[in-house]
Amino acid sequence: MDLFTSLKVSASGLTAQKKRMDVVSSNLANVNTTRTPEGGPYKKKSPVFTAVPVGGFDDVLKSQTVSEVKVTEVVEDKREPQMVFDPSHPDANPDGYVAMPNINLMEEMVDMLSATRAYEANVTAIHNSKSMAQRALDIGGR
Repeated sequence: MDLFTSLKVSASGLTAQKKRMDVVSSNLANVNTTRTPEGGPYKKKSPVFTAVPVGGFDDVLKSQTVSEVKVTEVVEDKREPQMVFDPSHPDANPDGYVAMPNINLMEEMVDMLSATRAYEANVTAIHNSKSMAQRALDIGGR
């Protein structure tokens, strides 16, 4: 794998983790949203990551196994909303229950920390690739 391929792979990781953080932020911001344009409460969203082989036709012929990551879609959670008893809420049904988003704050916080750590790991990989390239140039310059 050459320098540019490793940078491309790490850059795809940065992009994917940023998208993941955007989705987590949206979930956290809408944890109490009971009205959406589609109707009903906000539904938790999750990004779907897909491994995509890096390179062109020559790399496929060589059976290169290096893959970058892409966010291919963002899917909505299929779980039912959480019903919370709050008769004073404007969106309460006749029985006094409000349909609230089924978002677990702890899961979202763990997802956020995991995205942050993965982002940091990709930044470190880019930094190390740059350092290796710089050392190779230093050797050639002597």
